[in-house]
Amino acid sequence: MPITELSQLGDFVRAVRQRLRPEDFGLPKGTRRRTQGLRREEAALLCGISPTWFTWIEQGRTTGISNSSLEAMARGLRLSRAERAYLFTLAGRAEPPGAAVEESDPHDVEPLLAAISAPAYVLDRHWDAVVWNEAATELFSGWLGQEGDRNLLRYVFTTADARNFIADWPERSRRLVAEFRADTAAFRDDPVLHDMIEDLSRSSAAFASAWKAQEVLAREGGERRFIHPKSGPLSFTQYTLRLTAFPDLKLISLVPTDRTEDPNMAA
Repeated sequence: MPITELSQLGDFVRAVRQRLRPEDFGLPKGTRRRTQGLRREEAALLCGISPTWFTWIEQGRTTGISNSSLEAMARGLRLSRAERAYLFTLAGRAEPPGAAVEESDPHDVEPLLAAISAPAYVLDRHWDAVVWNEAATELFSGWLGQEGDRNLLRYVFTTADARNFIADWPERSRRLVAEFRADTAAFRDDPVLHDMIEDLSRSSAAFASAWKAQEVLAREGGERRFIHPKSGPLSFTQYTLRLTAFPDLKLISLVPTDRTEDPNMAA
């Protein structure tokens, strides 16, 4: 790591330590403190690392700081999500996915979905729909309009409704699995993900075949066509957006195209 980056990392850690208040960590404020904020020894103890190692980090005298040490510092110093990401960036490390410090309620994005006239829904890391708007309910009546499991892949591969509803189902379902593989690569150690893949492989020969093919595709936009039971053929352009405040979530919106016979169809 270049000296300038080591210096920037050390300067950041020092600034964080110096603005933390001892009393917020159950430490006596004292009247003889000559150090602003926490002492290095106190910060090191909170982070679970040695005072010498912590000092070297602040002084920019060490390279190759492990992810576990960075994780410990983020927890010990109570870094915000943005500060945590910045710490990993300065250290030249990729921030481990799905380990956000702050817990967020996906229902906080409901006002955003309500303001979108086109069908829109939010998927979590396992591709379970967690929130959606009325337009999405009307379009995906066999998926979001039903009680029970709202996982997108289970809907696509284990329901007869999906095969009749999604135009060119064989090709779209195959591409969906390739997109899922790329989208979840960072969560490959997630036991829930493993169980889900095993269950889908047992339940659907089509999924098992597509998963074994090892195809990888980015979850891109583009045309999406459906055969709606009431409105007939419908065509949309799909947009997938990442939500900064919700790193594990993605918002998918389907904007009606000229092919859509009823552009006011909330679907």
